[in-house]
Amino acid sequence: MGIPIKFDVNLCFTNRELYIHVIFTSLNQMKDIPFLCSWSGGKDSCYAFHIAVQQGLNPTVLLNVLNEYGDRSRSHGIPKEILEAQAEALELPIHFFESTWSDYERLYIENLISLTRAYGLKASVFGDIDITSHRAWEEKVSNAANLNAVLPIWKQPRKQVVLDMIAYGVESIIVSCNHTLGSDYLGRTVDKTLITDLEALGVDPCGENGEYHTLVTNAPLFKKSVKVMITSKEESSNYNFAGLKLV
Repeated sequence: MGIPIKFDVNLCFTNRELYIHVIFTSLNQMKDIPFLCSWSGGKDSCYAFHIAVQQGLNPTVLLNVLNEYGDRSRSHGIPKEILEAQAEALELPIHFFESTWSDYERLYIENLISLTRAYGLKASVFGDIDITSHRAWEEKVSNAANLNAVLPIWKQPRKQVVLDMIAYGVESIIVSCNHTLGSDYLGRTVDKTLITDLEALGVDPCGENGEYHTLVTNAPLFKKSVKVMITSKEESSNYNFAGLKLV
């Protein structure tokens, strides 16, 4: 088994600084250990990655799941070449595998086990904030590969964590969103103005419930920014997607 981490998802902290201290104390117990980041290409996984590195964990490899055609990410619809550009900006390898939703968990575990052996991994970093079922799944697949599941931004207030990302220097744009937002929101920068507009619509500022997904174009640990352009806007039965191209 891996190193135990003292997270208690049942605790309710009224003092945000105290909670962050507890999180960082737990991360400090894992200094220098190699970790894999579950990399969506969006703001939450990127910010979680940065916090893990800030606390001394050793970034080793990124993992992204593509759709069954292998051309874009399963969750965010981001083209493979843009995800590769993000990995290049971080100077890290990125591992891909293709999957349908029905095969997702089985293949995820298989790839985690393979990467753990190849890189000597001890932890897996995820960017979820407060959805308990997501954390339970991440712990399940991580345990199957004998990895510690680390969630650096777990239980931070949703609006505040977006403000923290912005202040930290994570730059991102919306690349997919639901019909409550509509296609006009595709390409919008995640900033304080966006947060105000989302709240006016009654939409979670963080998009934790899937209201929108993002693409990070720059961040403190990027050696260079990832420049993209929106080439089209596509609409499905319940979602809007931006066609993206590297510039």
